[in-house]
Amino acid sequence: MSKKSCIFAAIMYTLKEAWIKMHGAEPVEKWDGKFYCNETDAVITYRANETHGYMAAYTFTLVISGWLNIIYNGQPLTLRPDDIYMYSPGLSVTIVAASADYHGICLLADEHVTIDSPTVHDLVHIAYAPIVQLHQPKVTLPHADALRLAAKMIEIRDYLHSSHIYKDEILRMLYAIFLLDLQDVQEKTFPQRIVPQRTEEIFEGFIRLLPSHFAEHHDIGFYASQLNISSVYLSRVVRQVTGRTVVDYINQFLTMEAVFLLQTSQLSIAQIADRLHFADAASFSKFFSRQKGVSPRVYRENRQ
Repeated sequence: MSKKSCIFAAIMYTLKEAWIKMHGAEPVEKWDGKFYCNETDAVITYRANETHGYMAAYTFTLVISGWLNIIYNGQPLTLRPDDIYMYSPGLSVTIVAASADYHGICLLADEHVTIDSPTVHDLVHIAYAPIVQLHQPKVTLPHADALRLAAKMIEIRDYLHSSHIYKDEILRMLYAIFLLDLQDVQEKTFPQRIVPQRTEEIFEGFIRLLPSHFAEHHDIGFYASQLNISSVYLSRVVRQVTGRTVVDYINQFLTMEAVFLLQTSQLSIAQIADRLHFADAASFSKFFSRQKGVSPRVYRENRQ
């Protein structure tokens, strides 16, 4: 792998692109693709497998009834009533099974809209606190808190379908209130930190850097230097928090971006290798084959 001078950010589907891919049309006339909230069942939920890992959006799924089984970063996870599950851009998730009576509410927010909003600057902390503290991306809420968050999500859904002249401003405020309520619940859920605050801050800093830099920087040293710590310390923190290595995370993002480009673009293997800052097509093919078990050319041919 080699470094080049320009910074490359992940392409991935925007929220609007992912929604159209899953459902065939926009959910609201003249939708700007910033936020959406919908009630979901087993059939709708399975459609998420088409875009999870390729969607540049944060999602919050609150289970109302039934159960949902997912594979999160290779680990099985079951969601039940009053569980809220948080998905962050680029993570590997597969919906495995859902009960016939599964019912949930899903709030989605485009990554760039969310990060750019000053009222939600601590979103990365909100999204990753359960992973840091519990090693899984969910929190089981007290029933009263689950009801309150559900009401906020439904209110967002209703305004999305309204003709209110200040709809955009109201949606941003409601989303900020939802996140503040969620953070309040988390602070009550984790009254005593299982993981030291400094460890949590370093991990969240690494996660914040990764989506914008993984294509150009495949080395641990870059991320450690950006966080003003040693590579050894960063490696220790990421393994302590997740049980995985820094290289695992970088490789996961590279693999998902490669898969996305192979499936959705007409770029040649050499062009994809260049875009992902591999030394040449051969080194990219070797990497991809090691990650997916087949060459990028075979993978593309099998997906056509």
